[in-house]
Amino acid sequence: MKATLKIGLSAIALTAAGVAHAADMGAVDEPIKLALNEWTGQHVTTHVAGEMLKAAGYKVEFVTAGMMNQFQAIADGDIHATLEIWSSNVSDEYAKKIAEGSVVEIGDLGLDAKEGIAYPAHVADLCPGLPAWEALQACAIAFATAETIPNGRLVDYPADWGTPGADRMTGLALPFKAVPAGSEGALIAELRASTEKKSPLLITFWQPHWAMSAYDVKFVELPAGEDACFTDASWGPNPNAVNDCDFAPSRIFKAGWSGLAEKWPAAAEILTNYTLSVEAQQPMMGAVDVDGQKVEAVVAEWMAANEESWMSVVKMATK
Repeated sequence: MKATLKIGLSAIALTAAGVAHAADMGAVDEPIKLALNEWTGQHVTTHVAGEMLKAAGYKVEFVTAGMMNQFQAIADGDIHATLEIWSSNVSDEYAKKIAEGSVVEIGDLGLDAKEGIAYPAHVADLCPGLPAWEALQACAIAFATAETIPNGRLVDYPADWGTPGADRMTGLALPFKAVPAGSEGALIAELRASTEKKSPLLITFWQPHWAMSAYDVKFVELPAGEDACFTDASWGPNPNAVNDCDFAPSRIFKAGWSGLAEKWPAAAEILTNYTLSVEAQQPMMGAVDVDGQKVEAVVAEWMAANEESWMSVVKMATK
């Protein structure tokens, strides 16, 4: 499959949020360190932000950091910003750092996102009744492997991302064992193999992601993810457990070191005003994961084609 990277004015996705004004540049001789987490979309998001900062005159370093363990480094000022946090997949450590003020939120990213329990479209033929979640009760054995039998297998997020899929299987009392994937690449490999072999697969997945269309991925229809579901066991179809529902609607946002705005005022304004749309991010993800291009090259191409848009965000903070 060839994922074409369509770049044009109709796909412009960077906007200024609110009224921006020129700010001091601050410590331009010191690099701003941006966290790189474990998935391609986050790399795209972060490299776009980094190139904007470079265009403003800053030095930038990209630092590999685990999604769940990056917040201590941010609190300590060893990393200065992380640009794609999913509210459904954030650690207790994050809430703790926010409460103590060592990490601060710097606005929403703007992606229209969804997470859930999913399957390639052909699996509906192997488990009649899908997409209704109740269908999984009767056909779990079709998803079983040697390590899970007599339960079905759910391929969950990598362990560092938390256990949202396992939480749903427990909450809904579904006879599935959640097995963490080793990486985002491993999740994609599962989708590819299932599609090619027409074999059963249940997986925890999300959009935006190029694989949603490449492998015709569908979401299981779960009870609505209301707040009460996560705190009140009596709510929902299972009176003995919480999490017996869909994922809560995901908010995708940015956060940074508490000293960011003081040390690099204009950079903090740029990162706060930076947003990215699904329409812009998803083709770039496909160019990387399907076409095999380097993130840096894909982002450079996008930015060259859309300079008028993102440069306006930079100029409002620096001119």
